[in-house]
Amino acid sequence: MRPPLIVLGVSRSGTTLLRVILDRSPGIAIPDESFFVPLLARRHGRRLVPARFLDDVSRLPTVAAWHLSPADVGARLRPGMGVGEAIGAIFEAYAAREGKPRWGDKTPMYMRHLPLLERLFPDAQYVHLIRDGRDAAVSFLEMPAGTYTRTWAHPDAPAGFACLWRTEVLAARALGARVGRARYHEARYEDLVADPEGVVRGICRFADLPFEPAMLDYSDAVDVSAKPHQQRLLQPPTSGVRDWRVELGRDDVRRFEAIAGDLLAELGYELAYPPARRLSLPARLALGRYRTMLGAWNATVSAVQRSPLWRRRHPRLDGLSAPERCVRGTR
Repeated sequence: MRPPLIVLGVSRSGTTLLRVILDRSPGIAIPDESFFVPLLARRHGRRLVPARFLDDVSRLPTVAAWHLSPADVGARLRPGMGVGEAIGAIFEAYAAREGKPRWGDKTPMYMRHLPLLERLFPDAQYVHLIRDGRDAAVSFLEMPAGTYTRTWAHPDAPAGFACLWRTEVLAARALGARVGRARYHEARYEDLVADPEGVVRGICRFADLPFEPAMLDYSDAVDVSAKPHQQRLLQPPTSGVRDWRVELGRDDVRRFEAIAGDLLAELGYELAYPPARRLSLPARLALGRYRTMLGAWNATVSAVQRSPLWRRRHPRLDGLSAPERCVRGTR
């Protein structure tokens, strides 16, 4: 298959909207968020044993939700292949089931794992969707509990979200500088909702995907019955859904811009307060605390996922081992 296309973006930046639109192209299949890429990479190193890998695949709720079996994936594995290729085989099996020649991914959590994505998928292309961080903060902080994984660095206020937004946007732009314009493309959420066809055509040209006008007629083709935080997908793209000028208090705006105002200005967003020449000590401390807590969370999660505890907590979803499923050809 062709190189994957990975949609990047901070949580609540419109990446689900973009995924749904791109997935309607005949040239690519982009499923719901995968979540399993760092997990499988941690558990299987750079080379893998197919039977052990498939045993883990048999324990992943996401794969089951995609209506795939270990047998679907196992047919694409070979001894000694890289773990990135093996993980890609899961997405390839999904794309093949959808009758598409290429796979993509959209999982905002992976904004914390960009060097890993580079290593696993060295030829991937990236589309980075950026939204005004203050509007994203309003949306993020209104998400109902249970719709996200709460890390030790989880933001509970706009200033905390500013730390997340600044860190992740800068990391994605640094990735873009490393891989170059042929593999990295930036788009603005505000432009996507104001001119969907123009922005999507630009992304399709970048990624060499066929564009069809029907890609924009998605509202009747999505099921968000179990996703209260994605109900906007039932409507066409709409500008001004969030407005930080109205929905954030002055102190919250000031605190957000103290941490991320320089990046907002660099990206062309209007500021409520003059940008500081450099980050203040409180802003630097807040960013340092965020990165420390996130690093500790990632290290702890990694240790748990590598341990036997992970398999005990995640039983096989049909009671069969992955090799048994492959031999029997069960689905």
